Amino acid sequence: MSESIHPSAPNHLPSFITAPGETDVLMVGVGIFLIVAILAVGNFYLQLHSLPERMAHKSQKFQFEIVAILGLLSLFTHNHLYWVIGLFLAMIDLPDFSTPLRRIAGSVEKMAGVPPEPDPTESPVGDAVHAAATDETKARIEKAAGAKSEVHGHA
Repeated sequence: MSESIHPSAPNHLPSFITAPGETDVLMVGVGIFLIVAILAVGNFYLQLHSLPERMAHKSQKFQFEIVAILGLLSLFTHNHLYWVIGLFLAMIDLPDFSTPLRRIAGSVEKMAGVPPEPDPTESPVGDAVHAAATDETKARIEKAAGAKSEVHGHA
């Protein structure tokens, strides 16, 4: 069967025009390209969005949590100022104020004669093991000191 071209159509048709009932290869190609492009741009956006959290992951826990919250706020509110603040906060190393203050407080308690409070970050099981190890170490030191005094006494 011979298919005739419509009389008002030009003699030469472009290659992207398909005959009725045939697969439109250009549309399929563009559809696949569009899906891949959307997935690639979405992946890049999420990688870029998580940049402050990945930078702050090496820092202190408190700083990391603040940066993570700012990242979530910027993701859900579409307010980019939160992301910029989180990025700047991730780039800055915050000084550790708690350790020196805890040491100062412990020294002042020691000077006042008040027994120090147990550190909440340490487990009670570790304290018992540490105390037993300390007692063993003291006994070894006393034994060694006694042996040295005997050796020095005979000389």
